[in-house]
Amino acid sequence: MSNDSPLVCIVMGSKSDWADVMSHAHALLTEFDVPHECRVLSAHRTPLETGEYADALEGRGVQVVIAGAGAAAHLAGVLAAHTTLPVLGVPIGSSDLKGLDALLATVQMPGGIPVGTLGIGKAGAVNAALLAVAILAAQRPELRERLKAYRRARADKVLAETLP
Repeated sequence: MSNDSPLVCIVMGSKSDWADVMSHAHALLTEFDVPHECRVLSAHRTPLETGEYADALEGRGVQVVIAGAGAAAHLAGVLAAHTTLPVLGVPIGSSDLKGLDALLATVQMPGGIPVGTLGIGKAGAVNAALLAVAILAAQRPELRERLKAYRRARADKVLAETLP
């Protein structure tokens, strides 16, 4: 499936969001061979560049955006305000509130500017990548089959577990 232009963009508010959280979205998209790119942009520190980046996404062939941010977590909303592409928000537990503030900031978008909000942290990043794959798979039968195989392998693993 690889080609030169990304189908998914993973954007995070800070490089510190990478190692423990957003790298897991990257790893899963890589496992599914989905062309993607990863960027650091901030809704607060680089607002002009963030808007310009989002404005250009559709013209570049991008189809899904995954945005991870902590604390005030306005990144997903800012990106969604600049594009009609699906934006999947991943709240990151980077503050004293352990991600609750990021969850509320990401999920409480005004009517008309949707952000699909996933869980806080690593699980949210993994599920955002899987949801991006599912969105892409609607038009790509080979990707749909790989997603089915991925889910089947996870189910088989659970069914193979035994207790003493």
